[in-house]
Amino acid sequence: MQQTQPRKPLAEKLALRTERLGPLPLVNHFIARLGLAELLDQHVPTTDRRCAVPHATALGVLLRSIVVEREPVYRQVETVHGFAPAMYGLGEQDLERLGDDRLGRALDRLYDADRGALLTAVVLAVSKRFGVKFEELHNDSTSIRFCGQYRVQPERVRGQRPPRIVFGYSKDHRPDLKQLLFILTTAEDGGVPVQFRIADGNTNDSVTHIETWNTLRSVAGRADFLYVADSKLCSHENLDSIARAGGRFVTVLPRSRQEDRQFRKRIQSTTPAWELVWDRPDPSLLYARSGVRY
Repeated sequence: MQQTQPRKPLAEKLALRTERLGPLPLVNHFIARLGLAELLDQHVPTTDRRCAVPHATALGVLLRSIVVEREPVYRQVETVHGFAPAMYGLGEQDLERLGDDRLGRALDRLYDADRGALLTAVVLAVSKRFGVKFEELHNDSTSIRFCGQYRVQPERVRGQRPPRIVFGYSKDHRPDLKQLLFILTTAEDGGVPVQFRIADGNTNDSVTHIETWNTLRSVAGRADFLYVADSKLCSHENLDSIARAGGRFVTVLPRSRQEDRQFRKRIQSTTPAWELVWDRPDPSLLYARSGVRY
């Protein structure tokens, strides 16, 4: 019968340390694949040698915090302390130097930067790394409402004119609140955001499409992508501009247009030669045949 040897005591005490990772390993995987840290450092460079935490690192902290917690800027440091610092791209010394003032200065530098060029670079990286196609792009807008008077709004902020928080047509039926207009375009391939921007709260959707389309043409590197938008796209100026540039579009024709009346009159007085464009079975009929109820 073998005798078990007694275990030798450890020369030093073993210290266990628990750190929270959460979803950050997955988030960091995609940040790394996009080369986002390098893009931030390129477009928002840190030129002041006294800056202990680079702007790109601070913006990376904010990005990760938005994904995992969505806390205000003054509570970002608390959020970071709840996770392993390395998951935020920080070392122990960086963690000590990180504060809401540091994050705020990084946001100031981001505001000063060419954010349009940065967004274009990120979108192109998404297309290259993940094979996202820009053959069909969908545009829409919504209103972002604000509580409060916002009586005093500066005309210029850091040399730029900021979008105005004003009363306008409220898409969420709150005409009593001031708002901004948020314009978003996504790729049909995966619903990936391709372009977004903010406009004054009283901006009419119909005047936003030409600028949006020109930006999308630069991002896609082509003009013949299919641009899909609602009836606000359907103006002579918008459609003529896109068509002359070699673009394609799909939109909704308002019933107030003369073409709508002419079309309805024609199909009632003649027998058109209809051409099948798309055929999709009625889902309710499929459910009825299968005996499945929802």
